[in-house]
Amino acid sequence: MVDIGYTMMSEHCGPRQLVEDVVLAEQVGFDFSVASDHYSPWLQEQGHAPYVWSVLGAAAQATRRIPLMTYVTCPTMRYHPAVVAQKAATVQLLSEGRFRLGLGSGENLNEHVVGGGWQPADVRQEMLVEAVGIIRDLFAGGWVNHRGRHFNVESARLWDVPEPAPPIGIAVSGEQSCAIAGELADLVIAVEPDRALLESFDRHGGAGKPRVGQLPVCYDADRDTAVARAHDQFRWFGGGWKVNAELPGPSAFAAASKFVRPEDVAAAIPCGPDVAPFVEAVRAFTDAGFTEVALVQIGGDAQRPFLEWAEKSLLPALREL
Repeated sequence: MVDIGYTMMSEHCGPRQLVEDVVLAEQVGFDFSVASDHYSPWLQEQGHAPYVWSVLGAAAQATRRIPLMTYVTCPTMRYHPAVVAQKAATVQLLSEGRFRLGLGSGENLNEHVVGGGWQPADVRQEMLVEAVGIIRDLFAGGWVNHRGRHFNVESARLWDVPEPAPPIGIAVSGEQSCAIAGELADLVIAVEPDRALLESFDRHGGAGKPRVGQLPVCYDADRDTAVARAHDQFRWFGGGWKVNAELPGPSAFAAASKFVRPEDVAAAIPCGPDVAPFVEAVRAFTDAGFTEVALVQIGGDAQRPFLEWAEKSLLPALREL
């Protein structure tokens, strides 16, 4: 049986609502939750981007059962890996062991804000590998000194060390990232139901490890309303991550997606009140080999109606997969 997750999409909601929504997601029966770590929304229409680590701390205290996870954090540019290790350890302690640290090589949209430039993909992957090593060394609890190609660490240690340490997930989109994840990660993260990614992950050491996917959906009692909302706020999604990682801000995403039609979005994202398209979209992930799928309900104002519908209709149907 696949685990179904709820996404705290920080681009859609302010911090208080994110916490309130994940509390309700726990109550209605979602198996886990993930949270995006953004400095900016993808599109201006989304309208939000609170600091996810504060949200996670509040969520850890407001919930009791549901696991928490970053989906994903870039530990190389906006944050130094030593700082990421401290933040992740703290959330693991606050949540009493319910936290997983999802990592990725980042998107220009979020990482350019610190003025460090935007590196080529190969360099970003090198930085991620070095960062994961630093984070794991700090999770081990001792003093860490590091002189690396991309990072220095000077006499650092975590004074509050969780046991166990948070499992580390790595986001993948191609062969290079799959090789890194297979070797270094405790779980793999992807946003498309691509069996080839998981097969590559397995070849590089990932066999038997959890694999977590993410699926945008747009529930509304009126399908036309759902399609319009999905087009308004999520039309950027079809660009693919090799493109999306490079664009620098909401205006660039608006320009890149200006010719995307509502019918294009509706063909890619389940929309409306009918359970069947949602189930089939999740089935594509399970058929590819994913063990967990986090749903992204599009639209901040639509979270509570979605969660109520999920409890009554969607989750029971997905339990039969």
